[in-house]
Amino acid sequence: MTPTLVALLIFLVLQLGIGMWISKRIATESDYLVGGRQLGYLLATFSIFATWFGAETVIGSSAAIYQEGITLASAEPFAYGLCLILMGAFLAKPFWDRGLTTLADLFRQRFGVRVERLAAVLLIPSSVLWAAAQVRAFGQVIASASTIEVDAAIAMAAFFTVGYTAYGGLLADAVTDVLQGAILSTGLIAMLIAVIWKVGGPVEAVHIIATTGKINLLPSAAGPWYATLETWAIPVFGSLALAEVFSRVIATRSRTVAQRSSFAAGGLYIAIGSIPVVIALLGTHLVGTIAEPEQLLPMVARDHLPTVFFAIFAGGLVSAILSTVDSTLLVASGLLSHNLVVPIARITDETMKVRVARLGVVSFGLIAYALALNAEGVFALVEQASAFGSAGLLVTVLFALFTPWGSPRTASITLVGGIAVYVLGSVTGVPTPFLASLGASILLWGIGCAMDSAAS
Repeated sequence: MTPTLVALLIFLVLQLGIGMWISKRIATESDYLVGGRQLGYLLATFSIFATWFGAETVIGSSAAIYQEGITLASAEPFAYGLCLILMGAFLAKPFWDRGLTTLADLFRQRFGVRVERLAAVLLIPSSVLWAAAQVRAFGQVIASASTIEVDAAIAMAAFFTVGYTAYGGLLADAVTDVLQGAILSTGLIAMLIAVIWKVGGPVEAVHIIATTGKINLLPSAAGPWYATLETWAIPVFGSLALAEVFSRVIATRSRTVAQRSSFAAGGLYIAIGSIPVVIALLGTHLVGTIAEPEQLLPMVARDHLPTVFFAIFAGGLVSAILSTVDSTLLVASGLLSHNLVVPIARITDETMKVRVARLGVVSFGLIAYALALNAEGVFALVEQASAFGSAGLLVTVLFALFTPWGSPRTASITLVGGIAVYVLGSVTGVPTPFLASLGASILLWGIGCAMDSAAS
């Protein structure tokens, strides 16, 4: 067992201990799913940042840039950071004002119980896909810090993340996010300094990046314009109404905290997220050609950082993964328990509600583990999570929040139609399935409103 792996295991045990300690303060479903709605600026900012700053930002995007370089189609980290800023500008206050527990609650308020339950069923898959991405990346980190095979490491990662999430809920995650964010930022900054020093300083690093041929911002290098637009639309618009950030926004103590924390988290995301981009551009110079591009950053850290700083980097990366997977599993479980099981079974006891939510975490964790084992890669899982059903969701959420238009029938056909068009487009090879889904969702909403008007 390597010293780094020992340090990592100690860190994981500490995280689990915090979750178990916080669990003693969980008395109600609201405590478990939205942290009792008590997050202030510090907790909210780092919680939103850490939730968004997951495996795809560090492992997935660095692997993609290492392989393909940067073009106008390279959306990470700018697109996801922009998404958080747009959340603060347009959605944070309206979401907070409605006093929601899950995103599906909005559909109950505007369209009734049937649409609420439909929305819950359709929202769960994207959260589980996102969780699978984090579990896979967690396994990659464990494998790079030890001699454990990747599949076995993924199994260990799944076991721990399920236990960590089931105990502490959102409040434990929010409390640890400040520490996790500090560790993550320290690890990446230390790694950037070490790498730049290794290649001969800032000037030499800029020269290497400029001469690698991996930066080509000409429109032709990014492929067809519609493909570039699709690449940016998925993280910016496909992620705007996803339930993971929503759960953090509504957990804040005021509408102002919700908005300003989203802005701050977006800026922090872009700043820290740019570090893996720089390191990936120097990747070939540092490690040559590697068989597993997703292990680029862990490998660079292992080879070029002192043991203490590699442990900090590994701990920071695990922190980012834990925060994201915690959110995704809680969201999926909250939709299942709060919007489906509890009302259908007519459960009124708060202790039983929390138990049902925890059981949901375990169940979805096992599904995420199975997906992580069979996925093509971290980035592919995250892209699927952002795009699956999100176009219909975004259109329905925007009309529900800002207009009086639309009936339960209109909302239902938009939600289902958006997913159907995306799946059909993906299967048939349409180059822009998300944009097709977005356009179809807007059209379906218009058709539904026209039918409502004709019926009245």
